[in-house]
Amino acid sequence: MLHLIKLSVGPKDVAALSALQADRLRTDPPLRAWTRMFPKRIDEVTDGGSIYWVVAGFVRVRQRILGLREEQWDDNTPCAALLLDPTLVPVEARPMKAFQGWRYLKPEEAPPDVATGRPAPRGLDRLPPQLRRDLAELCLI
Repeated sequence: MLHLIKLSVGPKDVAALSALQADRLRTDPPLRAWTRMFPKRIDEVTDGGSIYWVVAGFVRVRQRILGLREEQWDDNTPCAALLLDPTLVPVEARPMKAFQGWRYLKPEEAPPDVATGRPAPRGLDRLPPQLRRDLAELCLI
């Protein structure tokens, strides 16, 4: 198994990425992410791998990669369409500098999923609402 990591270009937060993908899934299924370069190790990537999205400078969420197919841009240039599971899985936020295209990401280097069902840290209700929203957006709470 092998993962990919890619910048989310356009959406400024996970909610915007989710809305964009929901619209794409509704209007032009299946859900895909396009890239110019074809992964050479696609068998490893589709064997349980995910695409980790960098949103606003942080790795924030991942999606399972279900397959790959060749498609074309509007100018008929070939491109790779990564077929994605629509579920965005939150991961522990990790800062990431901008880069071009995508990169391979080894499983041991990938940020772990955010634990679901864990109790909320105590005292959060005393923080100002805007601060709570900002900390949540940074995946710190």
